[in-house]
Amino acid sequence: MADFKQACDYLKIASSRGSKLGLERVVGLMELLGNPQNKLKVIHVAGTNGKGSFCAMLSSVLTQAGYKTGSFNTPALTGITDYFRIDGKEISEDKFAEIMTEIIPVCESMEEKPTEFEIISAAAYLLFYREKCDIAIIECCMGGDTDATNTIEKPILSIITNVQKDHTAFLGDTLPKIASHKAGVIKSSCPVFYGGETACEAYDVIESRAEKLNSPLYLQDFSDISDIKYSLDGISLEYKDTEIHTGLSGAYQVSNIANVLNCISILNKCGLDISDDNIKKGLENTKWHGRFEILSHNPLVIFDGAHNPDGISQAVNTIEKYFDRIILLIGVMADKEYKLYNNMLGKYIDTAFTVKPDNPRALDSEILAGTFENARAYPVFSEGVEKAYSYAKEKNLPLVALGSLYMYKEFTDVLKNIKE
Repeated sequence: MADFKQACDYLKIASSRGSKLGLERVVGLMELLGNPQNKLKVIHVAGTNGKGSFCAMLSSVLTQAGYKTGSFNTPALTGITDYFRIDGKEISEDKFAEIMTEIIPVCESMEEKPTEFEIISAAAYLLFYREKCDIAIIECCMGGDTDATNTIEKPILSIITNVQKDHTAFLGDTLPKIASHKAGVIKSSCPVFYGGETACEAYDVIESRAEKLNSPLYLQDFSDISDIKYSLDGISLEYKDTEIHTGLSGAYQVSNIANVLNCISILNKCGLDISDDNIKKGLENTKWHGRFEILSHNPLVIFDGAHNPDGISQAVNTIEKYFDRIILLIGVMADKEYKLYNNMLGKYIDTAFTVKPDNPRALDSEILAGTFENARAYPVFSEGVEKAYSYAKEKNLPLVALGSLYMYKEFTDVLKNIKE
């Protein structure tokens, strides 16, 4: 049996193969593994933003309702096992090694070896099947049609949270092009939920695909939601006659909550049994990292994984609700529309500290600083965090870190060292 280090080392080898388009390899891998994805009740989640929060809330509600729920989310924030959760709990290193022990020889038997993410996606399906999960919530990494998770024949529900511009080099530079990729998760005669705007070309693409495949299409509905209240302690609202609270404080979570509530109604129509009390307790118990997450109180330090224009816009709406001025720390990938961010954030920024996340696709901190009016660039990530933290404390202003989720672990590690 492979140990945890050997399993991780194998993924590093797979990573060196890069990313390759097409589902041929992962479909072949799944067939050799016995197609575990088609033996599970799968909820498949695509969309530009909100996927992780949506999955976390839905998983918590399903667990509260008594369903053993596996969830697969990307990117992994703290380590390889962070991709996989069962009933909200991250799997152990031993469990990951056990699954990889089964997968590695199968990969090695293939003429064209699968990529890293294809292996990780296969591991999720095999893990949840082996662990006898009642339901598996599977988040797409990017797009939908050619995403390595898109090997399911009959999901119990397909979800597209929204469609915005992101990953344009891969998915296209218009909303209809991006929507056509995300609509690839819609399967024949299987219900699909769309949580985005309907007065746009992206919706037209999704509606057309659903109609072509005879897939019932459901849309976001706020009619049973009222009395929304925002605070840094979380969001409260009325759902039908039930008061609901979640500790997630980003203003954008209201839309994610609505999507969860809408999808629960669909799932109940499909034969699941989820009560309003399950919803209330599930949302109360939801924990999710990196989404307007408070990491420190003195000074107040918040991390939010906003990294594309829509995400930044949502973060701005939240900042506006809670603060007049902030210290900003930001690091993004070079393929993002980062030149827009100063206009979106500028009036709230006292000083911006720009950093370069530890990722080959990351934008240089000096280039990013050049797009802000009052910015300080730090090529050394840890120094940037330390300086921003000290300045926030000196000015008695909140430090809000925005940007790639790939920098979450590095940011929290540095923050922990500062506080120690």
